[in-house]
Amino acid sequence: MIQLTTISPQALAEVRASGRAIDVLDVRTPVEFRGLHLAFARNVPLDQLDPQAVMEARSGGQDEPLYIVCLSGSRGEKACEQFRRAGFPNVVNVEGGTTACEQAGLPMTRGQATMSLERQVRIVAGSLVVSGVILGWLVHPACTGLSAFVGAGLVFAGITDSCGMGMILARMPWNQCSQDATGCHVP
Repeated sequence: MIQLTTISPQALAEVRASGRAIDVLDVRTPVEFRGLHLAFARNVPLDQLDPQAVMEARSGGQDEPLYIVCLSGSRGEKACEQFRRAGFPNVVNVEGGTTACEQAGLPMTRGQATMSLERQVRIVAGSLVVSGVILGWLVHPACTGLSAFVGAGLVFAGITDSCGMGMILARMPWNQCSQDATGCHVP
């Protein structure tokens, strides 16, 4: 397992206050980023992350750390692992993600509110479980297999910290937006 380096939002604020230029990459979906993000972060969604391209596009030196942020830290850890596997060890995950940064008083940019990907997963998973139970009761007992399948998927996601349903939902049209000079726009 790759050893991850982390930084607290308070320590990130101190680095920024020192006047040093910092590079912060937000790996949430574009729609999540549009809703709320660090004022000095840029967005490259985790499912589109190319560590080599990101490092080549950096304006700062390659020896300067690249700070990674997501909503709560989990996707940030995954992004850091991708960078390290690609040979870029100088990446730092922001502990607690955007949520903790907001609580720490870092400058945030607010846009159009959106439903988080994690909340979408809970809604879809719950709906599928209820549907499986209802179909098993009304149509055929074998339909309860849908509930078992979703339950097994949730257990797998919890153990591996990788959510297939979340990855699928991240690609849905309502979680996408087009970028232009004025920001993210839902198509």
